[in-house]
Amino acid sequence: MCFSEPVSFIAAAVLVSGGGYAAWKAYKINLRYLPVAMMPIFAGIQQFMEGHVWMGLNNADPNMVWWGAMGFILFSWLMWPTWIPFSIYFLEPEDSRRKKPLLIFACAGLLFGLMLYIPHLINPDWVRVAINNHSISYEDTMFFDYIVPRSVTYGVYMFLIIIPPLLSSYKHMRLFGLTLLVVITVVWVFLSYAYISFFCLLAGVGTVHLIYIIVRNKCCQDCKVLFS
Repeated sequence: MCFSEPVSFIAAAVLVSGGGYAAWKAYKINLRYLPVAMMPIFAGIQQFMEGHVWMGLNNADPNMVWWGAMGFILFSWLMWPTWIPFSIYFLEPEDSRRKKPLLIFACAGLLFGLMLYIPHLINPDWVRVAINNHSISYEDTMFFDYIVPRSVTYGVYMFLIIIPPLLSSYKHMRLFGLTLLVVITVVWVFLSYAYISFFCLLAGVGTVHLIYIIVRNKCCQDCKVLFS
């Protein structure tokens, strides 16, 4: 998390525990919820990785910083633009006309994420981590920097993670899309000095909304046949 090593590990424990409970409820209610339930767990694992980045920085251990950072950006750049549209796709009814566009989003997110993440494995010096205003900033080079301005890369990324929830047939998943939009706006306006870390923190908090949706079976409001 953005503030310290202990807070990162506490956040990881809370998110993984909450996600585990949501996954159990998904198993009981409807397995269509399961990919959505995994998102808080993934957010918790991501915070666990950032805890190790803090640990490496505090102990001057560059190897721990690097693998912790690579684990963190695995979720930032590859997992989220793939898993968010996939989980919305999986949740949709089989006869929904929205499933095909959502699958296209998931495939596009996977390709985009691989093109962001794999070059960092090949070029370890592209990952530069520093503490900025008591927060971790990931100042790195991206593959797309050689092709388009960084703002275009960010725009495509935001498009891939925000639009799929907004396309959902379920009202509360569309509200989750609005939650992501608010998170991105807050980070962009107020917290840009450590945008990746703050975005993943607030998005992780946003996944608590998903736990609420599953535990209260909110999709039942829109599709009683599947979720009653």
